[in-house]
Amino acid sequence: MRYILLANLLSHFIYTGGGIPESRRAFELSELLGVKIIPSQVVQGHSPFKNLMKRGRSAGKSSNCFRFENELVVATGKGEPAVVLSEYGFKKVISLEEYASCFDNIDPVSHFKSWTSQQANLHGNSRELVPSFDVSSDRVKAAFVVSDPVDWGRDIQVLCDILRSGGLPGKKNGHQPDLYFAADDLEYQVPAKILKKEWKLAIHLEKGDEDLLWGLNLLQAVFPSERLGLGAFRTALECIFNRIHHCPLEYTTFGKPNPFVFRNAESILGKLQPHSCRGDLIMEAGNMTSHSFQTLYMIGDNPSVDIKGARQAGPPWFSILTRTGVFRGKENHAEFPADLVRQHVDSNKCISTES
Repeated sequence: MRYILLANLLSHFIYTGGGIPESRRAFELSELLGVKIIPSQVVQGHSPFKNLMKRGRSAGKSSNCFRFENELVVATGKGEPAVVLSEYGFKKVISLEEYASCFDNIDPVSHFKSWTSQQANLHGNSRELVPSFDVSSDRVKAAFVVSDPVDWGRDIQVLCDILRSGGLPGKKNGHQPDLYFAADDLEYQVPAKILKKEWKLAIHLEKGDEDLLWGLNLLQAVFPSERLGLGAFRTALECIFNRIHHCPLEYTTFGKPNPFVFRNAESILGKLQPHSCRGDLIMEAGNMTSHSFQTLYMIGDNPSVDIKGARQAGPPWFSILTRTGVFRGKENHAEFPADLVRQHVDSNKCISTES
């Protein structure tokens, strides 16, 4: 991979997980590969949240105030979810862990969790970074599941409290705040022999008139069978919420197979391509009006996520299904058939086959 990057080929890294800012991920990649990677080359599962904040302006606010910019929002997931949203421009964001600590007994089994006290000691000064607000009167306007939650029980309990109370836990039912998930993958698996680094790599190769996007899962799980993903957490939350509330849960999911992920990747690749002889990408009402690339290759091992997403996105995407993870079938997947099926991921073979 380092050889490909050193060959001065346009590159783009797509990581379906997250929990840390793109700037830090780019630094880690640079250290790993020995090649300078800039933040704009990195897209994580929660990266679309940045565009979400700037998509609509708050009602009754000045023209310079974007939606959610100065409104209280909570963020949950592994890593530093609040820091991630802060770098996107959210000015009043707090982690769900910190938010829960503002309420006595909101998590009825918290005293059985030894790790919570350890985290409190490690982050004893974290509240100094949080804007002052009153949890009894300042409504939570949105909740963001940035990455895989660490404490499912607490997060489901607190999110249910926030969502069914209209953003004021402990109060009567109110209008549900917005809820966003960075991904919706139910399960994932990758063989142990390639478990080296936690990246989802997509390398765009310019070769004459041919444009290729190559993706390789390098780490998701070390256990031999599938692990529950963020979609499983969403399913659990939705099931419980719908049982205790009179209205069904409303939410928005990003990540594959959402076609937005593929359009966003295409758009970013277009911006990273300074001199395209085939025109630039144009976004109108969220839709692509022209294509910079003749072909973009999506290589993945999960038919219901990778292949389904590429097929929904349509041209210029070309799907390649590999038997390196979730998919183990002898033939093409019946429900979400790929354009091509390969036993292993080999960029040179894929390129030469379709060149």
